Amino acid sequence: MSAPLAVVATMSAVTMGVLAAEPATSDTDNLLASSSAQSLSQAGANSTALSRRGDTVSRSQIRTAAKAESAARQDLQVDRSARRAAKKLDDTVWTTEALNLWDGPSAKAEKTGEIAAIKQVSLTGREQAGRTQIVIDGQSRWVTSDYLDAEKPQPGPSLGGTCSNGSTISAGRQSLYEIHDVVCSNWPEITSYGTWRGDGEHGQGRAIDIMVSGPLGWTIANFLRANYSSLGIEYIIYSQQIWSVERSGEGWRGMSNRGSVTANHYDHVHVTVY
Repeated sequence: MSAPLAVVATMSAVTMGVLAAEPATSDTDNLLASSSAQSLSQAGANSTALSRRGDTVSRSQIRTAAKAESAARQDLQVDRSARRAAKKLDDTVWTTEALNLWDGPSAKAEKTGEIAAIKQVSLTGREQAGRTQIVIDGQSRWVTSDYLDAEKPQPGPSLGGTCSNGSTISAGRQSLYEIHDVVCSNWPEITSYGTWRGDGEHGQGRAIDIMVSGPLGWTIANFLRANYSSLGIEYIIYSQQIWSVERSGEGWRGMSNRGSVTANHYDHVHVTVY
C-alpha cells in the first residue's frame, strides 16, 4: 500500500512545483495565499508525512487525498480566472449592507464568510441567479446583487455620538438626554429643543420636543421609532400622527385636529419616554 501513497505524495510535490514555477502575469495573479492554495499544500504535506512514517493507509484515504488536491487545484484556477477577469473589466462597486459571501451563485452554494457594509470590491462581470461574482482578498466569491452600488454609500444616522452644536437640555429622565445627544450628533443643524413645561408629561420631566419640520422631521421621527427600545421611548407624535409602543402593530395613526400648526405637531417631533 506504500507504493500508491508514494505516488500521491510525488504527484503533490510535482503539482506544487508546477504551480510555483508558473510565471506571474501581474501582481494580482501573485495573490496565491488563498484557501485553495493552502488546501493544496496541506493535502500534499499530509500525504508526504504519512509516507515518511510508513503508516498503513487505505485506498479510500488515498482517493480522499487525491480528491482534496483536485478540488484545491480547481478552486485555485477559479480564483485565478476571476482575478484576471476583474483586472480586464477594471470595475469596482461598494457594498451597501453587510453581506454573506458564497462560493457559488446557486441556492446550494456554501457560505464562506461575510463582508462588511461600505466595502469596495472588484467585479468579474459574472451575474447569475440574483448574485454577482466579486474578487475579495484574491478569491472569487458571490454576493447578492441588490446590495452593490457604484457610488460609495454615506453612513446613515446611528445611536451614540457627541453633540457638537452647543445645544443643551434640562430634563427629568436620563433617556431624554440620550435622545437629545443622538439627534444633535446626527443632525447638528437642529439647535432648539423643549423639555420642561407646566403641563402633562412635560411637567413630569419625561417629554422632549425636537423643533423641526418637513421631511427631516419624518426622518428623525422614524429613526427614533426604529430605536425606541434602546432609547426608552413610549410614544412619538409628528405631523398629526402618533406611534406608540402599546399599539406598535398599527404603525403611525392619525390624530384629531387640535387647531394649530404647533398643537398638531407640524413644527416639532414630540417624544415621551417611560
